[in-house]
Amino acid sequence: MLLCRYSFEDCQATADWLLAQTAVRPLVGIVCGSGLGGLADALKDQVAFNYKDIPNFPQSTVHGHAGRLVFGTLKGRACVCMQGRFHLYEGYAIQKITMPMRIFKLLGVETVMLTNAAGGLNQDYKVGDIMIIKDHLNMPGFAGNNPLAGPNDERQVLHKEKNSIKCEHEEIPHSDSR
Repeated sequence: MLLCRYSFEDCQATADWLLAQTAVRPLVGIVCGSGLGGLADALKDQVAFNYKDIPNFPQSTVHGHAGRLVFGTLKGRACVCMQGRFHLYEGYAIQKITMPMRIFKLLGVETVMLTNAAGGLNQDYKVGDIMIIKDHLNMPGFAGNNPLAGPNDERQVLHKEKNSIKCEHEEIPHSDSR
């Protein structure tokens, strides 16, 4: 297995650079999946950075992913949105793909929302329906690809609880009106 680690210092340098460029101190991080990049455009008082201009940050190569990190407020809450993310099939090591989550933590983000285009077996779901995904199968993990693999660095909180990442959510009632 190819192990490509990015150090705490790399993540801290990136977070420090971003914090020096904007006064926004995000508490919420949103990874805008396919079709949701426009959510970042709804942020008020935007400060946006192209991924290529951010030190140590990968670049999205997927068509339709804007490749921007956008800071601002949404409904009065300080947020940072990723417009486009990174994938194994783009050739990045899994540690590089997940590096933005470590950077989010160093920026002060307390809540992360990951969005994506997902399919399901329930035939009642229609294109555009919103779902909460409570669990998933870590398919890359079956092949030994784990973003938490490698030596533990106590400064990287995400690394400490390798096998106990918790998901918390509020139950949202399903509405039959479409």
